[in-house]
Amino acid sequence: MEFFHVKRDIPFMSYGKLTTAISLATFVIAVFFLVAKGLNFGIEFTGGTVMELRYQKAADLSQIRQQVDGLKLGETQVQSMGSTTDVMLRLPNIKNKNSAQLSAEVLEALKQTRSDVELRKVEFIGPSVGDELFSHGLTALALVCVGIIAYLALRFEWRFAVSAVIANLHDVVIILGFFALFQWEFNLTVLAGILAVLGYSVNESVVVFDRIRENFRKPTLRGKTVPEVIDNAITSTMSRTIITHGSTEFMVLSMLIFGGAALHGFAMALTIGIVFGIYSSVLVASPLLLMFGVTRDNMIKPVKIKEEAVV
Repeated sequence: MEFFHVKRDIPFMSYGKLTTAISLATFVIAVFFLVAKGLNFGIEFTGGTVMELRYQKAADLSQIRQQVDGLKLGETQVQSMGSTTDVMLRLPNIKNKNSAQLSAEVLEALKQTRSDVELRKVEFIGPSVGDELFSHGLTALALVCVGIIAYLALRFEWRFAVSAVIANLHDVVIILGFFALFQWEFNLTVLAGILAVLGYSVNESVVVFDRIRENFRKPTLRGKTVPEVIDNAITSTMSRTIITHGSTEFMVLSMLIFGGAALHGFAMALTIGIVFGIYSSVLVASPLLLMFGVTRDNMIKPVKIKEEAVV
């Protein structure tokens, strides 16, 4: 299915140096904000108090969030636990207040509006648990990158694998840079969103790489230069890119707008990641192929034909 047909190839590779410079600049800016401001880690990484509440009737999450914010305890999370009557609160560590004192203060404030609230469970997350989660998250990110390199190296060639990984890491750093710049909370849902973006971006790179490999084998494109072959591959996949990523971005934006605070970080990471995933697959990974010296000769391996004995 092709709704958007482009008759002439768009010369993407002629802007390769410009797009590479822009990517390098945004990468450096993102790293600067990561170093200068750092990430605003959530309770899962820094530690805190988790309260599980139950109401007799449906709970108003916005009202609860407003009451808890009125206590000025810092960055808090209020989310439903699968039903309209069960609510979970995540509270940061407060100096000179232990978990019991903090939960009692919050419960007293909530009972002033709704007396039917009941405290079901209180848990304290220590900093050591947060460090363990952070290290496990980095391990997961590293394993994903190693898996991507191995998969693309086996399916295509090492030049494609390195180009895709550099482009994907570019996406990850850009997302982290946004979270550092605006000090959005970085929690486990955001980490899950980043891992999802990695897989999503790799999928787009594989589609483009597959078309590039096919173009090198097409007799009609044998007289074309390598940049022209890559331009044709990107242009021919544009209809698929617009339809697929447009519909996905529409869904993610709906999640961002209507999903509430619980899904905000996850949806924000995906929203940024999808946009830069398309950009990096087309304007970062593909120019890197030229820089690494992809040619028709190293893409098409000669096939050895066995000579049969004539009887």
